Amino acid sequence: MKLRIASALIAGLMISAAPAAMAQTPAASTGPVANGLAFANPSAIVGSSAAYQAAQQQRPVTYKAQIDQANTRSAQINAQLKPLAEKFQADQKNPKADRAALQAQLEQIQQIQDDGKREIQQILEPLSLSEQYVIEQISDKLSDATQRAMTKRKATIVLDVQSIVKADPSANISQDILTELNALIPTAQLVPPAGWLPRAQREQQAQQQAQQAAAQQQPAGAKPPVGR
Repeated sequence: MKLRIASALIAGLMISAAPAAMAQTPAASTGPVANGLAFANPSAIVGSSAAYQAAQQQRPVTYKAQIDQANTRSAQINAQLKPLAEKFQADQKNPKADRAALQAQLEQIQQIQDDGKREIQQILEPLSLSEQYVIEQISDKLSDATQRAMTKRKATIVLDVQSIVKADPSANISQDILTELNALIPTAQLVPPAGWLPRAQREQQAQQQAQQAAAQQQPAGAKPPVGR
């Protein structure tokens, strides 16, 4: 039986307000790209944008209450886990230990961990929604920024860097797109409106509502069409 909680106890469930590292965009090139073919790194562009970086700096201040609450609750959970883990480790070294009892201890520890993670995630949900809201605002401008950069660099096709094996660095128009993106959206709204949901969830809800509406319009007793 392996102890699976040591790393969690060492690292704890403490919350970091530091932004995730983002890939850096390269220095801008000038002139048209060869053969009209270019590539870019959309995720790095969004993460390097002025609006995203500003939001990352503002969020720990705006949501300080939630971060403090999460850190306090995390410390409480770790304090609860520590003696349980120490007892488990001590009992595990006993060759005559009841394996069923050890398993029960481990399951209790894991349950506390799982419940704690869910609780912390719920406390920090406003921060997660805020980040998704900011990213969505920026992403909505990415297509226009890309088109502007394409026009200036005379590119007819822009490929995602993920699909590139090897290419001339001068064909990378990420910095060009970033410049245009910063002009289009220098800042983003940090706090989403009440009831706001990310696009994927909105689309899922719309699909479910459409299906429910279609089902309600179906005549009573009618059977759904069977695919051939």
